[in-house]
This record gives sequence, C-alpha cells and structure tokens, in this order.
Amino acid sequence: MSETATIQRGRFEASLHTAVIWLTRHGVSLLGSRVLSVRGRKSGEMRSVPVNLLPFEGEQYLVAPRGQTQWVRNLRVAGEGRLRVGRREDTFTAVELTDDEKPDLLRAYLKRWKWEVGMFFDGVDAKASDEKLREIAPKHPVFRISLH
Repeated sequence: MSETATIQRGRFEASLHTAVIWLTRHGVSLLGSRVLSVRGRKSGEMRSVPVNLLPFEGEQYLVAPRGQTQWVRNLRVAGEGRLRVGRREDTFTAVELTDDEKPDLLRAYLKRWKWEVGMFFDGVDAKASDEKLREIAPKHPVFRISLH
C-alpha cells in the first residue's frame, strides 16, 4: 500500500470512528455498536472507544479487531468497564478467552462485521477453516463480558 493510500485509509478510519461514537452516544447502535469506557491502567482516567458488542450463544463478547490496542491493555488490568448506547449505560466484568476458545467467535464476528473490520484480519473471513482462525487468534483478543 502506498504512503498516500495509507494516509487516506487512516483519515477514513478516524472519520468512521468519530461518526460511530457520535451515533452511538446519541442512541443509534450500528449492528451492536457501543461506546466502551474503561479505566486507563496508567492514568486512572476513563478512556472511551467505539466497539462492536457480539451476542453469541446467549453470551456477550468484545472482540479486538485491531489487536493489542490500548483498550485491550486497559481492560486486562481493570477487568471491568462500561458500555453505552445513547443514555443507557451498563457496567460489566470481563474475562479474556484463550486462543482455542476463539475460532467460532471470530467467525461470527467476521460474518457480522467484515465490511467494517475485515482489513484488520489479513484476508481471513467467516468462511475460513478453524485452523486458519486459530492461527490468527493470538492477534485478536476476545473478552466474554457479564453485564451488571
């Protein structure tokens, strides 16, 4: 990818990020979008980022399509956070899944949101084999959350 294309992609992602946060804060959830707030592991301040909440087999999950991001590192330390859509805010606790637990969840996530996050999965899609999904699993943290 050329430097110009990389810059344009970054601008597009920033615009999409801003739009999703604005819509979600105003009560419009795009296929499960929420604003995640989690306490910063160093600053202690609440940090917010848009995420896609994945309902799967009666449970709720957060998948990190971009990998080892700041929200992932913060959630690992805090173990809890808040999810917001509009005025509704839910607190939750989180447990990180092992890589062996991820293939079916990654498949469901890609089936639902590949159009938005597919670029972060190196060409892997919902039709990938379990073996291929296990191969990419370490790059994509997944958390099971329990809402309170």
